[in-house]
Amino acid sequence: MISQLTVFLQNEKGRLAAACRTIADAGINMHSLFIADTQDFGVVRMLVDQPKKAAEALRAAGYRATITPVTAVRIPNQPGGLAKLLEYMDSQNVNVEYGYCFLAGEEFAIDVLKTDEDIELESKLAEAGFQTVAPEEIYKLD
Repeated sequence: MISQLTVFLQNEKGRLAAACRTIADAGINMHSLFIADTQDFGVVRMLVDQPKKAAEALRAAGYRATITPVTAVRIPNQPGGLAKLLEYMDSQNVNVEYGYCFLAGEEFAIDVLKTDEDIELESKLAEAGFQTVAPEEIYKLD
């Protein structure tokens, strides 16, 4: 599992920029950012190189920030890659609460999934032929 930084922001002009500045000023490098929003607030999900330090910096600046364990899975960058992974999750009765994907080079994508499954999910995925991404690897993807 990897640690995802989750930040709750008021949906107001400048709030995202200020949160990103807080992270940058703490010397933390952001590798991905995903936003889900409503009219009043946004949920920002980030992969950063120092999640605990980032959460502490954001909290000190008055933001609501948490660390969420998520599973990152490397899949081939081809049609059906994500479908195959999600079908496997369904076959194992694993509920995917949310997820997002990003390319990591031309050959593969990284799927980040928040599930209701326990820590054994990664070993189950490996047994089924899927390759999970370790925390130290997530920040080296170019």
